[in-house]
Amino acid sequence: MELGWLLWGTAVLLLLHVLMELSPSVNFALRIGFYCVLCLVASGLAAAACLLVNGGRTVKNMRIIRAVVRTFKYFFGVRFEVKGLENFKVEGPAIIVSNHQSILDMMGLMEVLPDNCVQVGKKELMYTGTVGLITYLGGVIFINRKSTSSAKMVMSEVAKTMVAENVKVWVYPEGTRNCTGDLLPFKKGAFHIAVQAQVPVIPVVYSSFTTFYNPKTKLFTSGKIKVEILPPIETKGLTSDDVTDLTDRCFNTMRETLFRLSGRPSEAKDSS
Repeated sequence: MELGWLLWGTAVLLLLHVLMELSPSVNFALRIGFYCVLCLVASGLAAAACLLVNGGRTVKNMRIIRAVVRTFKYFFGVRFEVKGLENFKVEGPAIIVSNHQSILDMMGLMEVLPDNCVQVGKKELMYTGTVGLITYLGGVIFINRKSTSSAKMVMSEVAKTMVAENVKVWVYPEGTRNCTGDLLPFKKGAFHIAVQAQVPVIPVVYSSFTTFYNPKTKLFTSGKIKVEILPPIETKGLTSDDVTDLTDRCFNTMRETLFRLSGRPSEAKDSS
């Protein structure tokens, strides 16, 4: 009986392997499925560790979450090349902004996440099982993207909390995932916070994932992600009248860096 199950199991694994080699769609679906299951299981284990070590919701839990998520890259053959970590070493709080490409961004986030840093995320994350639980325990600040007034109120509170608790806040200014290899126009919320709190903006840029991950073409293989943390942009002395210029400056700098890291230097030159 045991031999029969072993043979059947081996046959199924071989069939899946053949299908993955022959069909990009099957390969993509299986790898995405495994990624989702890994997120749920790892989140449950990390949540238990967070509760045991720190007792509840606190930014300190991000150290545990970071350690767990950093192991994901070994499952998927993803390599990181990081430059500019020293730019996170600013005195006091700061706003960190980065490009937002896919569900794989969590691996990139945790690869470079500094201590005492929380993220701003959509409210819907709270209802994703153990993933929602671990984001809550890690201190993620949830906003309702469907309510402009609610989002503005939360952002205003973020500015006060950031200064009072001396934490850095990580924001995706595009507002949604964008796997095109370019940037979407930036929303101004993060830059309003930075100016209101008079704290620096630290841009972080990840190279395009499109060479190894593309949902439209069902591509998901191993690959390398280049990450560059750019020098802080000071906001001291700026007012709300300067937010648009600050947003545009950050967008242009990050877009040029994205093209350069992704091996598209001519487009970087054209965009300047």
